[in-house]
Amino acid sequence: MPPGWPRYPVVYEINTRVWVRELSAQAGRRLTLDTIPPEEIEDIAARGFDAVWLMGVWTTGLAAIRLARGDDRLRADYRRALPDLTDGDVIGSPYAVSRYQVSADLGGPAGLAAIRAALATHGVRLMLDFVPNHTATDHNLLTESPQAYVRGTEDDIARDPQAFYRTRGGLIVAHGRDPSFPPWQDTAQIDYGHRPGRAAMLAQLQTVAQQCDGVRCDMAMLVLPEVIERTWGERLGPDWIRESFWTEAIPAVRERHPGFLFLAEAYWGLEWILQQQGFDFTYDKVLYDRLLHGDAPGVRAHLFADPEFRDRCARFLENHDEPRAAAAFGLPAEFGPALVTSLASGMRLLHEGQLEGRRMRLPVQLGRRPEEAGDETVRAFYARVLAVLRDPVLHDGTFVPLDVRPAGEGDPTWDNLVAFAWREDGEAGRPRTLVVVNLRPQPSWARIPLGAAGFVPGASYRLLDRLDGAAYARKGDELCGPGLFVALAPRQSHLFSVQGARD
Repeated sequence: MPPGWPRYPVVYEINTRVWVRELSAQAGRRLTLDTIPPEEIEDIAARGFDAVWLMGVWTTGLAAIRLARGDDRLRADYRRALPDLTDGDVIGSPYAVSRYQVSADLGGPAGLAAIRAALATHGVRLMLDFVPNHTATDHNLLTESPQAYVRGTEDDIARDPQAFYRTRGGLIVAHGRDPSFPPWQDTAQIDYGHRPGRAAMLAQLQTVAQQCDGVRCDMAMLVLPEVIERTWGERLGPDWIRESFWTEAIPAVRERHPGFLFLAEAYWGLEWILQQQGFDFTYDKVLYDRLLHGDAPGVRAHLFADPEFRDRCARFLENHDEPRAAAAFGLPAEFGPALVTSLASGMRLLHEGQLEGRRMRLPVQLGRRPEEAGDETVRAFYARVLAVLRDPVLHDGTFVPLDVRPAGEGDPTWDNLVAFAWREDGEAGRPRTLVVVNLRPQPSWARIPLGAAGFVPGASYRLLDRLDGAAYARKGDELCGPGLFVALAPRQSHLFSVQGARD
């Protein structure tokens, strides 16, 4: 973990362009990042977040905006989210970056520096986006360093006009792409097989690193050599560079910024490779999918993975790419999975709007979202979770996944449960938090042995459920022997704070 960061940070993603617009409407005047009301920053800090990820601050090119407004398929998606859509609401994808400088609408570089300083006053770090695979189709690198891009021919553009385009200077350049999907037509593909592309993007990354404390690297696996070969193999030639860009770039950034954090958006089972190449955390889509499908055995197995991998996963229940949790999981089914993603080891990613129960996922090309009332039950739930997360042990202590066993012979419902605990570091570390979640829509019973979580025979314990206020007195002999007996209603969870003393 980079110096200065907790081992298991809590990060809050904010859709910056929408956030600033809504705060401006509330204030009755145009706000920028340097004029965000101090109480907004204070509220973020009071909730206990270690870092804020301001998503979408960089300058989006005019070409990306025109494309976003003219695409009928995208417009149908916009209207599902925003029925009263206007052209002014469509401000282009923030992942078609034309310049790694904060948009003038958000206050420019001075505005970013001001909000970074304001967050730092409260001990909150700033994370921003870096998009390694591609740039916007009108980025200045296309004129300054055209060799940095994957180039095409007249035959290419004639055969596949969706995959290539002609720049204003007459160059034929490939659009950025994921090998499993059609090209992103608002982007231009960087050539990582050769030195000019790698040098150009390392310089861009260094520019970003000067302005924040960490980056979320968009689709980071796309620039791994094995993925580059799969996507662009026939164009690479015999002498392409087979070493990963990340093994060069991450140490270079950390030489200048030793405390800089790297988070990779990653899929396809390539997360461990990216961790080995220097990323502090990688997206944990595996956990998300297992929670979505109520796969308790799969979730338990995932939490029992090698800590070298498990503790560097970034857990989430929603983000700007995924559906809103309240819509995807439903209520109250969201709450158990939320306990897992918010309280297990690793990075915990929470998304602005998730804590209020918003249900509409907003396409990233939009700068306005529909009004939603949210849900008071959701607000109250996340307030309790964030209160538990204020305990430093959940940031730097010892995470303990727990075995779940049948409560009685012939009862299979124990297999619906997931359980884990946190204890203070050290062999004699005391237990602090215990989580038990029923992921299925059936009543479930189980025994959960707690010796590994720091509970000891001969002690008495009080388990206070932070979700409903109920308290239970239990003896260490039982907890360390057959285990804590739990009886959970469908989708019910326990979030216990642990108090204990020797008899």
